[in-house]
This record gives sequence, C-alpha cells and structure tokens, in this order.
Amino acid sequence: MSLSYCVLGSGSAGNATLLTLEHDGRRKRVLIDCGFSPRQTALRLRPLGVERDEITDILLTHLDQDHFYRSWVKLVEHGVVRLHIHRRQQRRAAKIGLNFRHVELFDDDPWPLAETATRIEPVPFAHDDLGTVGFVIDHHGTRLGLATDLGSVPPHLFERFVDLDALALESNYDRSMQIASDRPAFLKRRIMGGKGHLSNEEALCAARRIADQSRLNRLTLLHLSRQCNCPERVKRLWRERAADLLPLLSITGQKETSPEFRVSAAGSRPTSPATGNGAAAPSTAPPRLFG
Repeated sequence: MSLSYCVLGSGSAGNATLLTLEHDGRRKRVLIDCGFSPRQTALRLRPLGVERDEITDILLTHLDQDHFYRSWVKLVEHGVVRLHIHRRQQRRAAKIGLNFRHVELFDDDPWPLAETATRIEPVPFAHDDLGTVGFVIDHHGTRLGLATDLGSVPPHLFERFVDLDALALESNYDRSMQIASDRPAFLKRRIMGGKGHLSNEEALCAARRIADQSRLNRLTLLHLSRQCNCPERVKRLWRERAADLLPLLSITGQKETSPEFRVSAAGSRPTSPATGNGAAAPSTAPPRLFG
C-alpha cells in the first residue's frame, strides 16, 4: 500500500505529474494534469517503465493549455482514459469538444477514486476567471498535497493542507526578475495580482507553515518560470530562510522528468543535502533522472 509521484515536467510549456497508487498487489496509474501531447507523455513515461495505456484517470487542476493538451480530447472521448474536472470548468470543457461520456465532474467535496482506497480532496484556488483546483491525495493514510497556479495563498489552504507526508507546490517567479523583465505591464499585473502565480517568497512562506503542521518527507517545487526565475535563486532563498527543509526539497523543470518520489506515511525525513537541480535523493532508492 504505497504512494509515489513523479513530475514529468512542469512549466509554461506543459505540466503533468504521474501518481502511482499500490494496493493489495494492484497498481493504479493516474495523471495530475496532462499538459503534454499524448505522444510526448508516452516518451516521458517510457524511461520509468510505464506505458501510456496504463493511465486510467486524469485529475485536472484546470483547462489552460499547459495543463490540458487538446489532443487528449480524442483519447478521453474514446474511453481510453477517464478525465476528472471541476464543475465550474464544465462550460469551457464543452467548448473544446468534450462530450462528458468519459468525464467525471466534481465539486469541492472529497470523493473516492474508483477501484482504489484513495480519497481525493479538491481545494479551490483563485486563478484567472475560472480558478484552479489543488488536491490532497489520501492513500491509506499517506497524504500528498499538490497546488499550482493558485495566484495567492488563501487561509483555507492551511485548513486543508494538513498532516501531509509530501507537498508539491508552485514557486513560479522571482519578484525582482519579474519586475525587471521586458514582459508587458498587463502580463506582470496578471501574474503578480493575486490570481496568477506564486512568487518564490510566497511559496516558501506557505511551505514553511504547511510543514509546521505536517510530517513532510518530500517537498517539490513546481512551475518555475524560465524567464523570471532561476533554480539557484530558489535554493539560495531556501538556504537563508528554511535550511531545515532543504533535505526534503526538489526543484522540477520543464525538460527533465523528476526522480520518482516514494512517500511514506509519517516517515522520517531524508538527511542528505539538496544537490544538482535541488533534488534530494529519495530515502528508499537513488534518484533517477530522465529527460
């Protein structure tokens, strides 16, 4: 009865995270977001020893192009995979061609994932007009919280992201790099205005508070901007303000697949320092980097 996750890629050009849920000798593969084409997803899964056809379900945070690649519509409509979408995204989903025969709509209440003992708890956030959804995945008491494109840090994040064993959280931009960039003013306002993305400082403060009310043994940063962020700046910030969390920390990128992180319920923290791109070696096996 184990839970593991692997970030296939995260950033403005595509986001997808593979969940592997094991129970009674059975294994279920689930994607959180599918922001790469089916073909590219298959290429990123292959080094993990996973075939795309093993994916049975996709949990969608929202329908932006970098989180839902449009060519997945055909696979959903053919019943190859079941898509789970928040009800407030329903109208937008219909506009892009989904007919809902193999789509499950959910609200803000927790629900069980079919054929598993896994409980999915949606957590709504402000992002652009329709918002986005984070998830707490509870698999036999092992808890992973994932939140990206959340715009700002609402109080209810800390009410729901509690007793976590692993946290995957957006850390999109460095504020000084964002301000100094040549991006148009309207885009900077969108990103930094509370309904866009989280800065490195906001992500660290949120992670610090979540860690204080959890038992984290994994902490993964998502959706770093290629233009307005830098892993070295992120690591320096964490060294200065949250050095005790560095052994847990991994920083994901757009081009490389992360190691596969096995999550332990109430497990002990890794003790090795963050290395390379910021990834701490998993405590159960050496890290495997694919890309």
